[in-house]
Amino acid sequence: EAYRNISLIIRRPPGREAYPGDVFYLHSRLLERAARLNEDYGGGSLTALPLIETRANDISAYIPTNVISITDGQIFLETDLFNAGQRPAVNTGLSVSRVGSSAQTRAMRQVAGSLRLDLAQFRELAAFAQFSSDLDKATQARIDRGRRITEILKQPQYRPIPVEKQVMIIYAANNGYLDDVPLDLVAEWETNLYRYMDANHSEIGQEIIEKSVNARNKMSDELLKKLGDAIKEYKETAAPRPQEQKPQAASPEQAAQAAEQAQQAAS
Repeated sequence: EAYRNISLIIRRPPGREAYPGDVFYLHSRLLERAARLNEDYGGGSLTALPLIETRANDISAYIPTNVISITDGQIFLETDLFNAGQRPAVNTGLSVSRVGSSAQTRAMRQVAGSLRLDLAQFRELAAFAQFSSDLDKATQARIDRGRRITEILKQPQYRPIPVEKQVMIIYAANNGYLDDVPLDLVAEWETNLYRYMDANHSEIGQEIIEKSVNARNKMSDELLKKLGDAIKEYKETAAPRPQEQKPQAASPEQAAQAAEQAQQAAS
């Protein structure tokens, strides 16, 4: 903004959205500093993470599109998602990676291949459901599963989650193990699952780690079956369940009224 205003004041020829024509080259020149050094220069690499503040979530403005055209993708953080408690507040529909699944482990690709599409469809259905109260069972089931997937993707600050545990919870969500879990119990259900797997089936997590180290190895059908059986066992024996509401004791006034009604009925 300041650069644009100064350029207009000194009467530099304006371009798109009144920015001077050299804005693109300023960005590219800055980002070209990110490089991988050869051994003659000491080796190593320098990664650039440009941060762009949008106005009213407008990703199509000049500066955002300018930087997007240079980088290998973007993570779009949305204020509305943040205020709704979704943190990190990543908009999966507008976030793009040109590297794609090449940066993922094979195990993660197996369980999370359709996750981005499922979340995008869930957001569309959830927006539609605000204007319609009459939803068929299939649509309602997809919305309910989308809400639970959204819950498991929440991550507290400074608490990284190991890859093998990410694989476990995403597998559980995609295969319907969370469908009947109340929304307010999903976080507790997830935490207890990690503890249960560490205590009773640590070999499964170790196998997932071994598959993740080598990007060419995928999880076998046998390993997926073991993971599914372990999650089912956890759900039947150790998963948190909603507490049953105890009937409230009647007040003295209600008890007196009930006794009076009983006398009238007897007479």
